[in-house]
Amino acid sequence: MAELTTERLRLRHWRDADRAGFAALNADPEVMRHFIAPLDGEQSDALLRRIDDVLDQRGWGLWALEERARVQLLGFTGLAPVPFTAPFTPAVEIGWRLVRSHWGRGLASEAARASLAYGFDELALAEVVAFTFTGNERSRAVMRRIGMTHDPADDFEHPVIPEGHPLRPHVLYRRQRPAPA
Repeated sequence: MAELTTERLRLRHWRDADRAGFAALNADPEVMRHFIAPLDGEQSDALLRRIDDVLDQRGWGLWALEERARVQLLGFTGLAPVPFTAPFTPAVEIGWRLVRSHWGRGLASEAARASLAYGFDELALAEVVAFTFTGNERSRAVMRRIGMTHDPADDFEHPVIPEGHPLRPHVLYRRQRPAPA
C-alpha cells in the first residue's frame, strides 16, 4: 500500500490507535459544519472501516494524515472514486478533513498536492475533481491553492443530500493531469 510523505506530513495507512482521534474529528461540530451532521462513535467507526478496507483493496484512498515530527492524527487526505451518479461521474475526487487545531497552516494544501501527484503520476488519472457545499470557503480556498479550477456550469445539487436541504448546492472543481514536460 502506498504511503506518501511531504516536507511536514505523512499520509499513511490507518492504525487501531487512530480510532479515537478520528471519532473526535468527526464529532466536532465546526469540522463537520458543512456536512449534514457530526458523526457519533458508531458512525465514525463504520466510516473508518470502509476507508481502511478500500486502502487495503486498492492500495490508495483516504490516508491517515500526521505530522512527520510527531505521531498525532491530524485527519485524512486522499483520493476516492465518487460514490454517486452525477453529470461529472465516473470520477475520482480528492478530499481532506483536518482537526481544527491545525487549520490555517497550509497542511491540507500540502497533503492534497501529494495526493494529486500520486493520482496523476502513479495512477495515471486524467482528471481529479473536488466538490463541497457552495458556502465552504475554506475548502474552496484549498481547491484553488492546489491548482483546481471552477466552472459555475459544473455546479450541482448533491444527490445524497435531501432536496430542499440548505447544504445541497455544491460547487465542482477540476484539475487535469499536467502535460508531460
